Amino acid sequence: MKKKVELLLPASSLPVLKTAVRYGADAVYLGGNFYGLRAKAENFTHDEMAEGIAFAHRCGVRVYVTANILAHNADLVGAEDYFRELSELVPDAVLVSDPGLFNVARRVAPNLDIHISTQANNTNYGTFNFWHDLGAKRVVTARELSIEEIADIRKHIPDDLEIETFVHGSMCISYSGRCLLSNYFTGRDANHGECTHPCRWKYYISEETRPGEFLPIEENERGTYIFNSKDLCMIDHLPELIDAGVDSLKVEGRMKNALYVATVARTYRKALDDFYESREKYEANRETYRKTIEECTFRQFTTGFFFGKPTHESQIYDSNTYIKKYTYLGTVLDTDRDGLIHITQKNKFSVGDTIEIMKPDGKNVIVEVTRLLDEDGNEMTSAPHPKQDIYIGPGAGAEAGDILRMKEGT
Repeated sequence: MKKKVELLLPASSLPVLKTAVRYGADAVYLGGNFYGLRAKAENFTHDEMAEGIAFAHRCGVRVYVTANILAHNADLVGAEDYFRELSELVPDAVLVSDPGLFNVARRVAPNLDIHISTQANNTNYGTFNFWHDLGAKRVVTARELSIEEIADIRKHIPDDLEIETFVHGSMCISYSGRCLLSNYFTGRDANHGECTHPCRWKYYISEETRPGEFLPIEENERGTYIFNSKDLCMIDHLPELIDAGVDSLKVEGRMKNALYVATVARTYRKALDDFYESREKYEANRETYRKTIEECTFRQFTTGFFFGKPTHESQIYDSNTYIKKYTYLGTVLDTDRDGLIHITQKNKFSVGDTIEIMKPDGKNVIVEVTRLLDEDGNEMTSAPHPKQDIYIGPGAGAEAGDILRMKEGT
């Protein structure tokens, strides 16, 4: 039997890595302080990366480290030292897109597998075979490929070359993420991990003989967000991706919080587990997957290029805001003998609020906040944000690592 497809989740920080592992990831990907494409994420120090890799490996979860910038000359200075450090930490692979960095990694860290990032524009089986001949173990498809094209790539590449494909998360307006807008407008290079997301801004047009006169591209009275893509979601189409020969289903989101990662991880985990139990069970639960995945922050959903060229319906013209149904309150650190939950707080809530404890198995335990105590045991009526670790109670079976959330509007 062919091995099961991998569920690959993002980790913006060490706590989020632990959330991804606990809520169902088979593998996680993360960035260090150099060479990754998410410079604004918290990212991992050397010690945090070591701890994260050790934690994941104890749980049987793989770790991939991103080094996928499009490198300039100055970026090559220190690259050998960085990859040697990674070699000593022994993640399961490094992810690169630049041939220069690929050569450095292969030379100084021969013990590490190398995966090729979507930034390398991997759109055909010739490219996949090129990277395989150089020693790559996995190639990430460009987001512009259809399922049919991916299936054709699978037929023309060696069995031991793995295919990784994005299945969920933000989409970029530019080809395989190679965007120049951020650099042009702000001097912050998206291809060096500093994207300011100008594709989410509102735009007007101007006519050259009417300088200073800005005309809205009318969709409603507020203008339009002509570059703003919907978010990718393939929770409805996992069988097609698996049949096409995809080895790893990748979730975008190294800028996202623990609530997002927990929601996406456990929903895709449940869908995959149901599929491998029987296709009939997966089909019967599609509606549940769709409803559950919308509990995370998102911008409306699209299937991107998987079923042909996207139409105008893949864009959002009237807003750049997320749909947000829940607020992330914090993560459980531990519970005490009195049932009080010790948490790291992320957003404000008060005594009397109804909140939910998210469990990795898909259950949500609804509780009322009856007490709030600071670390010194002093009673509070509300938990201000930001705040140090606090206690709430009762615990209702909460365990370390559980995510706390509150429905918007309650």
